[in-house]
Amino acid sequence: MTALPRGETPGPSAEDRETDAAPGTVGAPTPGTGTPAEDGPSAPDAPATPDGAAGTGTTADEDAAEDGATAEDTAEDEPTGDEAPAAAAPSEAEAELAAQRELRERIEKRKAEKDGPIPAGTKLSGTAADLLAAVRAVESGEKAGTTFFDSPATAPAPRRAAPATAQPSARPRPPEPSPAAQGASPEAAASVRALLVEGGAPEALARPATGTLGEQAAEILREDPWQLLAVPGVHPEQADDFARALLGAACGPDDERRTAALVGWLLERAARQGHTALDATAVRASLAERAVTDPDAAVEHAVAEGVVLVFQEGLDPAESAEATGSAEESDGTNGVDGVDGADSAEEVREPVQVLLGLDRYALAEESLADGLARLVNACEKGADWTEAAALAPSPSAAELIRTVATGGLVAHSGGEAARAEPAALIAAAQGLGLRALGTTHSTDGRRGLAEAVGDPESAVTLAGLLSGAEGPGRDEDGALALDLLVVLDAPQLDVEAAAILVEFLADGARLVLSGDPGVLGSAGAGRVFADVLAARACPQVVSRTPDPGPIGELVSGIGIGELNQVEAPGKEVVIVPVRDAGEAVHRTVQLVADSVPRAFGIPSADTQVITVGHGGSAGTRALNAALKQRLNPGPGRFGGFDPGDRVVHVPAPGRTVPGVVLSADAEGLRLDCAGTAVVVPQDRVETAVRHGWALSAHQAAGMRWPAVVVVLPGDAAQGLSRPWVYTAFSRGERHLSVVHGVDQALPHAVAQIPAQERTTRLRALLEALPTPDAAS
Repeated sequence: MTALPRGETPGPSAEDRETDAAPGTVGAPTPGTGTPAEDGPSAPDAPATPDGAAGTGTTADEDAAEDGATAEDTAEDEPTGDEAPAAAAPSEAEAELAAQRELRERIEKRKAEKDGPIPAGTKLSGTAADLLAAVRAVESGEKAGTTFFDSPATAPAPRRAAPATAQPSARPRPPEPSPAAQGASPEAAASVRALLVEGGAPEALARPATGTLGEQAAEILREDPWQLLAVPGVHPEQADDFARALLGAACGPDDERRTAALVGWLLERAARQGHTALDATAVRASLAERAVTDPDAAVEHAVAEGVVLVFQEGLDPAESAEATGSAEESDGTNGVDGVDGADSAEEVREPVQVLLGLDRYALAEESLADGLARLVNACEKGADWTEAAALAPSPSAAELIRTVATGGLVAHSGGEAARAEPAALIAAAQGLGLRALGTTHSTDGRRGLAEAVGDPESAVTLAGLLSGAEGPGRDEDGALALDLLVVLDAPQLDVEAAAILVEFLADGARLVLSGDPGVLGSAGAGRVFADVLAARACPQVVSRTPDPGPIGELVSGIGIGELNQVEAPGKEVVIVPVRDAGEAVHRTVQLVADSVPRAFGIPSADTQVITVGHGGSAGTRALNAALKQRLNPGPGRFGGFDPGDRVVHVPAPGRTVPGVVLSADAEGLRLDCAGTAVVVPQDRVETAVRHGWALSAHQAAGMRWPAVVVVLPGDAAQGLSRPWVYTAFSRGERHLSVVHGVDQALPHAVAQIPAQERTTRLRALLEALPTPDAAS
């Protein structure tokens, strides 16, 4: 890392020429050296937020949900937000959600056609009912797990056989995305509002409640007040208060309505943290913490009512029988998570791992696994792309082209420089007369890919492709008119979007999942790219193209857990030590408004601030308020925004589209998002638009800027992890400034805090499917 001489921040302003920048490494500024000299009062810890500005009147919880941030990004936040659809014409995001609903309906219909309902007084049928009986018997110690599961060590078999040839088969045509359901009627909203007032709940929940529960929301809540937990942002304590106000002494902690709603709420919360399922023991433990006296009965009731589905991740038969015998000899307790000590681990270990999951994610993972197997087996093997590979611009690009020629599904991994290799693949495929297309997570990525390929029509955003707003459209069978689809930024691909995407690919099409395994995962549930890599479900190509320059060297070291000192003769990397959050805000504003433009000629509009979370005295809200005051001061006359404000539009959870405010009128707030005009309806501005000078790392994933300022105040230490640091530090193309106030927490996070593990079923499903052509 370049050691800056005393008094040399990049391009210091006159007021700060007396101060110091930090010599030394990013992670370990030497105590007593590099400490800024006293230069008068610094900015306050939390600059006053202008009336109506971003963050005013909202909570960190709401921001987390609207931005699609997971627990990795804002660990202390419980996402909430009002996501009720607007009554206007369907937007791109609404069309995407409609496509997701249609996929789930098709999957559910196919499953329903297989098994009729079991007339046993429950709402389950087929495998789900068998699993329910098994989990009851296994957890009670009555029988061994192998009694009920034919294959304890494997996931369920695929729902359909993959075609043996590349010829298109008779597949049902996916219906065109339909408009999202219109908002509930004013009468329904009024009824819910009156009921909320009666139960002491905020009236503001009326619209999201009717949007979630439908026209009969008032009747549903009257009958079962805990259904309020289905509304985003409502916590169990709030639902309990509401239920007590309506039911009085008729309700209690073990009310079956309450326990079923709690199980569903726990699974929904887990999904926001990236999990598609949870271990049953963890669910039982959480129920016990919420005063449920019989968590086992509560879980069984939730499964019987169809609130959640139950699955098993088994041992092999011998191990399962041995573990069952040990469990039957014990005292029968099974409410621990298996992490309390080695002495008791064998005693309480269940013969099979029982997972609970919501049907939407279970169906998506099963559909995705089947679809990926179909692509692997239906592709034309051994296509001759030898000449195209010989013309590739790099050895790694040539390897990728040769691998794709012989496989229907390929995983490609590498850093930012490796993005040129999928671009070369798309160009080569187009040169062979194939219909090839690349899709990215962001508009910024789409622009970069199109430039690399040399064809503006060769790249689209994933959201635009799924909604039908971008891309080639679908053929008469409902499949995308493509021979090759390359998905860049694959770590940002959640399981539901992946299932829709694969469903829309025709038999014989090739799919390449490309991305950097070191970055943060998707905002939605699942870990598709990581599961595909771990399952070795297809050939894998690892790029040998390193990221260039000091930033590339620094990020490469972070990827393997090392925070190295790098030489930066052009001040490509600069460390600015700070003592507290107030100074962090002050230094950040100075860097963006003065120092970086002065030293590197990079305007403020091309410098992005990235910080750990939305809350706190140096979170996105505080930083955006300070940056607006310096860069574009104004009264916020358009719902907290002024023309020229830098913003991000969040049309759906997990999607962040940068833009600039143009104006506002009766239709809503008018934005320019990378050259595309966007009108955000007035009732959506508060939840769908935020100031964008400062972003979280999850929001910044998939995008890059000429200069990046990463802010690490002292209270951010607990939110740091290796993927977070890797993602934030790799967003800068020419310059990276680190406003450093976490001392040794940064090297500790890089070395010892890996990615948060997500519980998913996709890897097991992929490993169980017959994929003879997968890499060994």
